[in-house]
Amino acid sequence: MANIKSAKKRISVTRIKTALNKSRKTEIKTYITKFNKALEDGNFEEAKSLLRVVEKKLSQAAAKNTLHKNAASRKVSSLAKKLNKAV
Repeated sequence: MANIKSAKKRISVTRIKTALNKSRKTEIKTYITKFNKALEDGNFEEAKSLLRVVEKKLSQAAAKNTLHKNAASRKVSSLAKKLNKAV
């Protein structure tokens, strides 16, 4: 365990940021699951709206360094491909 005040603060800040990042990633995964479910059910309008939401969430996560920007872009691209192939 850290003894120095600044090290204790870093541990605290890291815990908070880890929780935020985990929350963001979980939210994105939930939206992706909903998107896939909408595609399976053939509900393309809902899938299109969910794709917009997922794209926004992924770009926000990339901007806040939760995800790498290329990883976010790759996920959006694969979801868009999946939607276009289904339609």
